[in-house]
Amino acid sequence: MHCPYCQHSDTRVIDSRVSDDGTTIRRRRECEACGERFSTLETIELKLPAIVKSDGRRENFDARKLRQGFDRALHKRPVSEEQIEVGVRAVIHHLRMTTERELQSRRVGEFVMAELRKLDQVAFVRFASVYRKFEDAADFREELDRLEHDLAGEGQLPLLGGDVVSIDKNKKR
Repeated sequence: MHCPYCQHSDTRVIDSRVSDDGTTIRRRRECEACGERFSTLETIELKLPAIVKSDGRRENFDARKLRQGFDRALHKRPVSEEQIEVGVRAVIHHLRMTTERELQSRRVGEFVMAELRKLDQVAFVRFASVYRKFEDAADFREELDRLEHDLAGEGQLPLLGGDVVSIDKNKKR
């Protein structure tokens, strides 16, 4: 590591500390030539797959966009920052575990929906409605029916409570 002050190529590590989340290491260094001290941050560099958009464009994965998607879906929902971070990290983990160099944005959306489904039913339906381009109330009803069926017995409260009248007014569940 070159010294930022005198550009000498020999510096030594004085102290190393791992960040609270374990993703970075802060190293305190000293230049052998001028004696100045400085800090460096070491992070893991894993190549995440490029994201292929529906129109064919390719973009580098952007964790900020992922976080914004979670934040929009979970706006004013009773989910903690820690829980959101766990969901974001889980999606990134799924991306890392794929061995593909490119990934359809649709698959990323599926990973996000899976994590939102675990966190909050309302946030899941919000995200799904935009992601799957719901066009009418019937689309919402179908997704709600699927969600209630999938989550039966998992400890979350029912979305609509009590007896639910399906889209077909004559059929009661």
